[in-house]
Amino acid sequence: MLERAPQPVERQLPTDEARDLISLVRDIAQREIAPKAAEEEDAGRFPREVFTLLSESGLLGLPYDSEYGGGEQPYEVYLQVLEELGAARLTVGLGVSVHTLASYAVAAYGTKQQQVEHLPAMLGGGLLGAYCLSEPSSGSDAASLRTKAVRDGDDWVITGTKAWITHGGIADFYTVMARTGADGPRGITAFLVPADAEGLSAAAPEKKMGMKGSPTAQVNFDGVRVPDSRRIGEEGQGFAIALSALDSGRLGIAACAIGVAQAALDAAVEYATGRQQFGRPIADFQGLRFMLADMATQIEAGRALYLSAARLRDAGRPFAKQAAMAKLHCTDTAMKVTVDAVQVLGGYGYTADFPAERYLREAKVLQIVEGTNQIQRMVIARHLAGPETR
Repeated sequence: MLERAPQPVERQLPTDEARDLISLVRDIAQREIAPKAAEEEDAGRFPREVFTLLSESGLLGLPYDSEYGGGEQPYEVYLQVLEELGAARLTVGLGVSVHTLASYAVAAYGTKQQQVEHLPAMLGGGLLGAYCLSEPSSGSDAASLRTKAVRDGDDWVITGTKAWITHGGIADFYTVMARTGADGPRGITAFLVPADAEGLSAAAPEKKMGMKGSPTAQVNFDGVRVPDSRRIGEEGQGFAIALSALDSGRLGIAACAIGVAQAALDAAVEYATGRQQFGRPIADFQGLRFMLADMATQIEAGRALYLSAARLRDAGRPFAKQAAMAKLHCTDTAMKVTVDAVQVLGGYGYTADFPAERYLREAKVLQIVEGTNQIQRMVIARHLAGPETR
């Protein structure tokens, strides 16, 4: 048996334009992203030039209106782009997902004037965004956030600290949820804060087990003044905006997770069909063949689940439950598949000479970000059985 090179995923795409788009993404991934991924992740280097290229190629605003420079692609297509990017390098795939999340508030809830003023630069002007909801003392319980925004004439003054912020310290704009009223979800308002605002600073990036090329940092707001024209939506609407954004963002995480899992499977198949033991490729042994079959089946199931949720979203139908299911299943799949990929490679899988160990370290964070998988189970259960009694 000869070594088998990984084959591109066979995708069901709705239009010729979408097929051309996937071809473009694969070309960029193969030329500009994947060859440098291992080295740059090991060095902790963020590939800002890649994001500039993605912006110039129209890939940072795919699900948004073409009127403002977006690609006006359905989520069914956008998520498959994320999967391709995530397979090449999770720092890039997740970064595009976070940027899309950060742009959502203005695109979905901004005034016409805000959209005209800000969206073109966000979607195709080379800017990079960050999303600021979590805080040191409020993660899963996001409604208890303490960062405050106090009205001062025509301005708001924001004070507090946000935590676990992807692109913290390198973003050009921050979509920030801050408390403007009473405790609880109805006292939160959304703001668009430029990175060069006086009083805004970022701490040193966290030292992480994976995704070292993607900076995650606390962002501090020390009396940051922003005009009321940068308030997004109504006062007190911020938490609803945040939850709406996260429903879509969870689909982005699901797609990235399947990308990582697919990359791990490809590495495992390539190794197993080329590695000889006992006079034949190890892929000939039934125990290992069954592992590969299970890995592939789990990936296909995850892909179908996130695409099903995306099609509901594209049709304007409720999809929150399906988004939680997709995030839960796809990220758990990524964790299991990457563990199995390391096992297929044996001792080599445990070394940094092969990518399997990096995929495993990266997969873990996907079970945590944008709502832990325990929170996803709570969301799904509420849809099935109603809210918990107290």
